[in-house]
Amino acid sequence: MKNLLKKEGTASFFSAAAAVVMGLIIGLVVLLIASPNKAFGGFALILSGGLSDMKNFGQVLYYATPIIMTGLSVAFANKTGLFNIGGAGQYMMGSFAAVYVGIEWTFLPPVLHCLVALLAAALAGAIWGLVPGLMKAYCNVNEVISCIMMNYIGLNLVNLLVRQTIFDSTRNQSYWPEESAELPKLGFDKIFVAGGTPSSVNAGIVIAVLAGILMYVIINRTKFGYELKACGLNREAARYAGINEKKSIVMSMIIAGALAGLGGALYYLSGAGTGIAITEELAAEGFNGIPVALLGMSNPIGAIFAGIFISYLKVGGQAMQSLGLAPQIIDIITSVIIYFAAFALFFKLLLAKITTSKQTTNANAEPALKKDEKGGTA
Repeated sequence: MKNLLKKEGTASFFSAAAAVVMGLIIGLVVLLIASPNKAFGGFALILSGGLSDMKNFGQVLYYATPIIMTGLSVAFANKTGLFNIGGAGQYMMGSFAAVYVGIEWTFLPPVLHCLVALLAAALAGAIWGLVPGLMKAYCNVNEVISCIMMNYIGLNLVNLLVRQTIFDSTRNQSYWPEESAELPKLGFDKIFVAGGTPSSVNAGIVIAVLAGILMYVIINRTKFGYELKACGLNREAARYAGINEKKSIVMSMIIAGALAGLGGALYYLSGAGTGIAITEELAAEGFNGIPVALLGMSNPIGAIFAGIFISYLKVGGQAMQSLGLAPQIIDIITSVIIYFAAFALFFKLLLAKITTSKQTTNANAEPALKKDEKGGTA
């Protein structure tokens, strides 16, 4: 067990699991305070709502798709020592690009129409990530500040562009993308169905999982990924070793932006009848990527499972409303659980400290034991 806990993956898993358990405990306490009679029933629905039927499980995968992508965006930037808090702006710019192409570029054949919309979203997100990357690399501007600024610029720019180009005044949002631009269902609408009503899950979840695997390969199996990690661990040492630090920073933010932008496309091209609403609030999916990355320990594969878990809580929270509990209570519980995800790193460090302490104690005990054996006193 001691040797098992020393492994990076095992330590990350137990640390994240500890954070989740503590978050759920606090969530139960909030429920007991808010509604003692319904607390345990509501808590049971949180834990089981996503698996109550095939449609709900499909909805888990549907809601997980965009936050897996934004989680990958944050996790990838973290490998270069960057904190990409600009996922919301990158997500919204990618969403607009995808929806615009999906509405206006109807001259494209169906398969190509969807592909071009996805590429446009990735390009828009990459451009929105490029700006903070350039400012960090060449002007040493803190990426958190520049990303926050780009978030609000993106929010207002998308509102303006939607109103000027693809605005549906009857619904105060953009028109829906054409059917030819929608992601294929891949038969999921036949599998994840309940009561004759299919879920909204589509090929987007497959793309998100493949993106996570691709990011894992890039980070852990390529020279480019090694350079990114080297810059993240020690920027000065990486520069001394001949690694182009500025290029790594810029490329990291470009890829991170592209992932978040693609996440917006996967959400709005799902065929779920969703348009881009005119709003003064930043996209929640952009910020939900932060706890996904934290819970996944900035590991792309971990981000996939963390995104599914956060989505599972959302669907469970929707099921909990059947007991008459206020939606605000559900938001509080979900937020507390997400908040505790930030402590996963703390648990990981604590676990490493405990393991190291035991190893040191055993190492000190061995010489004493040998001395006793030599002197015949043991």
